[in-house]
Amino acid sequence: MNKNLTTVIMAAGKGKRMKNPDKSKVMFELYGKPMIEYVTNLALKINSDFIIPIVGHQKQTVIDFLSNKYSSVSEKLKFAHQDEQLGTGHAVMQTEPLLNNFEGDVLILSGDVPLLTYETVLSFLNYHNSNGFKATLISAVFENPTGYGRIIRDENNNFIDIVEDKDASPQQKNITEINSGIYIVDSKLLFEALKSLKTDNAQGEYYLTDIFRYFKNKNIKIGAIPVSDKNEITGINTVEQLEELEKIYINKNE
Repeated sequence: MNKNLTTVIMAAGKGKRMKNPDKSKVMFELYGKPMIEYVTNLALKINSDFIIPIVGHQKQTVIDFLSNKYSSVSEKLKFAHQDEQLGTGHAVMQTEPLLNNFEGDVLILSGDVPLLTYETVLSFLNYHNSNGFKATLISAVFENPTGYGRIIRDENNNFIDIVEDKDASPQQKNITEINSGIYIVDSKLLFEALKSLKTDNAQGEYYLTDIFRYFKNKNIKIGAIPVSDKNEITGINTVEQLEELEKIYINKNE
């Protein structure tokens, strides 16, 4: 890949259901390593030019851990700060000052999705580049999609929109293809689209997913590719989910 690539990692969340307010969600350990370490390793493996964790809750522990752990590549590591939690779109807005002069693609990952593999991300990047998309996301098919944004496709199976669960109609709630929250977007278009976001939704937040509606309205070519193993895109929100994914990780790596 000869295109410039920055990886942004969402790492500002409180993780209320992890039952430990004194700890950043992404610092909870899976098999002896903080979740964010898996995601940062992945960002390095795909040769990201820059890695930008967006930090918020208990942010100093995240900054200290990553700065020490990755001191040998400190020139690649930059931190964006989301001190007020106003949604995923607002989180990515905080990276703009760090990417003012960057031209290329921005890969957006979540710090609480530790099982995503190099092979999946590589095929995702290749799919994005070979099809000439300006924005692409990873999707998955879930038997129970409750809580996830739904992928809307047209009669030719082309991706056209994402509807958040809380804003979905009863018919849309029956859709089982969900949005993983993993995206790759042309940097200039990303920040252009972020400026269009509004908070007129059920959560009163800036949804990052709404950038895809902006692209659609501008007739910008966008894509969505389903992942074969849904465990790879599963985020961790509870201690029980962490334990479950740890078992899956051990089984895969033994």
